[in-house]
Amino acid sequence: MLTIGHCTLEAQVADITTLDVDAIVNAANMSLLGGGGVDGAIHRAAGRELLRECETLGGCATGDAKITRGYRLPARHVIHAVGPVWHGGARGEAGLLASCYRRSLELAQQAHLRSIAFPAISCGVYHYPPDDAVHIAFATVIDTLPHASGIERVVFACFDDAMFDRYERELAARRDQAPPSKPA
Repeated sequence: MLTIGHCTLEAQVADITTLDVDAIVNAANMSLLGGGGVDGAIHRAAGRELLRECETLGGCATGDAKITRGYRLPARHVIHAVGPVWHGGARGEAGLLASCYRRSLELAQQAHLRSIAFPAISCGVYHYPPDDAVHIAFATVIDTLPHASGIERVVFACFDDAMFDRYERELAARRDQAPPSKPA
């Protein structure tokens, strides 16, 4: 766990569809109409009402995000972020991935949400290199938090132990870089 200002950041091995947070982030495709991996699991767990709401949104551009209700999920909202497909890094993938995290936090702030859980966006079928993706996730969340002052808790929901280990290493590196706390 890492505390940045008023917000705690943590990683855990978890099924993101079971987390009791204000919003979970869906690693969505551009149609927002469901798919495989995290996207399919969220749509199945939320129920058909989620698909019906997503059908009204007109899709979503890569690097952007849109928010819906959570329906049957413990999370009250789903933020659908469309990550980039990895093509070697020369097509702006890093900027697009960072934008997913930034836009998700902006939407959470606008909706007055306090807690959010992220999957490893683009690390599944979009083949983003996991170590790079984890670094981008942390850097972007930490850079965006001062502009999202209502966010109190960020969870990085890891689909397996290997991904959890990557997040834990990044958390440890960030803790080592943090300035010492001032005595009360």
